[in-house]
Amino acid sequence: MSTKPRSVVRLRAPVWFAFSEGARAALSSIRAHGFRSFLTALGIIIGVAAVIAMVSIIQGLSAMIDEQFQGLGSNSLTVRPFTSFENALQGQNSELTEDDYEMIRYRVDGIESITPIMNIQSRINYQGRTTNAQVVGTTHSYQKVAQAFVSVGRFMSLSDDETRRNIAVIGQDVREDLSLPDDPVGEYIQVNNEWLKIVGLLEEKGSFLGQGQDNQVVVPFSTMARLNGNRWRPNIQIQLTVADINEIETVTQTIRRLLRNAHGLEEDEDDDFGFQTADQLQDAIGSILDTVTIVMGGIVSISLLVGGIGIMNIMLVSVTERTREIGICKAIGAKRHHILLQFLLEALVLCLIGGAVGLAIGYGIAAIATALIPGFPGAHTPLWAVFLALGFSGAIGLVFGILPAAKAANLDPISSLRYE
Repeated sequence: MSTKPRSVVRLRAPVWFAFSEGARAALSSIRAHGFRSFLTALGIIIGVAAVIAMVSIIQGLSAMIDEQFQGLGSNSLTVRPFTSFENALQGQNSELTEDDYEMIRYRVDGIESITPIMNIQSRINYQGRTTNAQVVGTTHSYQKVAQAFVSVGRFMSLSDDETRRNIAVIGQDVREDLSLPDDPVGEYIQVNNEWLKIVGLLEEKGSFLGQGQDNQVVVPFSTMARLNGNRWRPNIQIQLTVADINEIETVTQTIRRLLRNAHGLEEDEDDDFGFQTADQLQDAIGSILDTVTIVMGGIVSISLLVGGIGIMNIMLVSVTERTREIGICKAIGAKRHHILLQFLLEALVLCLIGGAVGLAIGYGIAAIATALIPGFPGAHTPLWAVFLALGFSGAIGLVFGILPAAKAANLDPISSLRYE
């Protein structure tokens, strides 16, 4: 029983010694030719830096989008009109009406909150100052469905919509553009020649997918008709939340059945409306970003292959320069696998050092680039990108270092000693 561990130690010690000595010799050779080693690893450095910078920027954007979607709630559902390309060419536009909203509101179970939404772009006036903003016609339920809370004043009430009051809740950007007071409650703004009294100021939400969420004026849905006059057609979208997230598919199918019947669609006809949840939109955007990451990563990885070819070329030159050294090593007892391991480790260490340097440079480039772009999310480098960059760098060193290492290992010791 006592002889087995000793035999294992005797077998393993030379292997670890060979690795440690090979790594030490590789570092010594890299230090001895510092500038040449830098130029050799430059392709790896540039390739890794490009990959890391690109991944960090895209992943930072993805993290920001995920954070913003969390505020929408996974139990939210939006019903929008959908016009097929063929119908659009024929001038037919699908629409959802207030009757559709009332039908869904009273005949679908499991709905927690529901509101119709009508959007227009309009010019807003206040004491000689003008700005363009999105005017949202909706009901009091919009506050809960869209997570639109006020920081000053109040939101719309049910009676505001029932009595068609000329009131408005404005966003922070509208207040700033019109130079309204910090507390604008009680001030009057003009929208489409109608004067509206400000009753509340929305909390600042920032931008979402590059679009500002604070440049809006929220008015009662019934008031929207007067703002648009005779040109107004009640083509709306319907946004709702379900009480139980597990019932969202059931609610969706019920709404689909009711709308198809109300719109007189035959079994072979496509829906003239569509559904969208926060999770679906998040998955779609995430899939696009992942595809962009893979494509861009593949493109910039070409420079890593170019760097690998450069390493192989320099290592072949190094073998030629050190032919006499190789002959001496073999003459004093070095085996073929010792020479192979030494040169292979030299290529591997060179690539890993280049990968580490490229990693730091790439993150620095991403951090500077995101800091210079106003409103852009900070750089985010996931661990998988770090390990992938270093692993790919190591693989490049092994693949492109094997030919020079094999050439060095196969040199004849006699001929090597005579080499001048």
